[in-house]
Amino acid sequence: MTSRRQVIELRSTDVPAAERFQWWCDLTARQLVPTDLSSAHAPDFRAAIAVKELGRVTASAPSYADQRSVRTPRLIRRSDPEQWWVTLLCSGSLQVEQGRSRARVAPGDLVLTDTSRPFDVDSAGGDDGLTHMITLQLPRDALPLPEQRLRDHVVRPLPAREGPAALLAQFMHGLVREGSRLGAADDGPLGWVAVELATVWLAGAIGAGDAVPAGTRRQALVREVKEHVRRHLGRPGLTPSSIAAACNISVRHLHQIFRPEGQTISEYVRGQRLERCRADLEDPRLAGVSVADVAARWGFVDAAFFNRTFKAAYGMPPGEYRRAARARAEV
Repeated sequence: MTSRRQVIELRSTDVPAAERFQWWCDLTARQLVPTDLSSAHAPDFRAAIAVKELGRVTASAPSYADQRSVRTPRLIRRSDPEQWWVTLLCSGSLQVEQGRSRARVAPGDLVLTDTSRPFDVDSAGGDDGLTHMITLQLPRDALPLPEQRLRDHVVRPLPAREGPAALLAQFMHGLVREGSRLGAADDGPLGWVAVELATVWLAGAIGAGDAVPAGTRRQALVREVKEHVRRHLGRPGLTPSSIAAACNISVRHLHQIFRPEGQTISEYVRGQRLERCRADLEDPRLAGVSVADVAARWGFVDAAFFNRTFKAAYGMPPGEYRRAARARAEV
């Protein structure tokens, strides 16, 4: 077992082959919920899990060989954390049954399950023979949404291609990618981000948008806007009008949601572009790229405007900044 910055990583290869499946059964009962597990690969079971505690929320990223996982009423009586699970399937496939719903979950889908009701999950691995997923374990009382509407939505997978679903999926991937770099001070705030993004996604999925607090809707929309800006920062045509259209809101609403951020959307875009240019000018690998090309790479089409804006932000023109950065690196 290795632990760094409160991320727990466990692998079946750390125990003898004959003990691996029982180890996995015991581990998932502790880290997830007790289930009856069975697998044709039990004699030498491959599995791993990374777990990150985010205050009251837990993010887990398990990967495992083909298995069937059945949660029975008996096991629910034995232990129930009373959680909603939001799962993003990364590879492999799942056949999931809960209540009266049964569905196949494909890679890139988000799906909701309920730990307080029986479920039956049959998994099949992807190209590497393993099923990979990321799950947010959310306290039942953390989601400000009608419980019966949520129960009606379990095991109804939705693709995470755009809007709140895509934003939630990107956040989940980011937790796994950056988890080891996050400190304890980040855990609680990131847990609330997880709850907010899951709330907005689920509210749209179940048609309960009015139940989402206004602050939560605004914060989630601001994150969606910022993610769109990040992906398209190099496009000169990245304007308030194009951003608003991409996020399905009016330009007026875009300015309204950004007002509490302490800057306009145009200032935010310009600041992000300047920061990318600054980083490129400091990068010795880009020493042969002209200042004008660096600026154009991040959406500045007017060299004179870029020079003035960069000097106002960093105290010197971009060419001088690059020479100073090079001199510092050579000391």
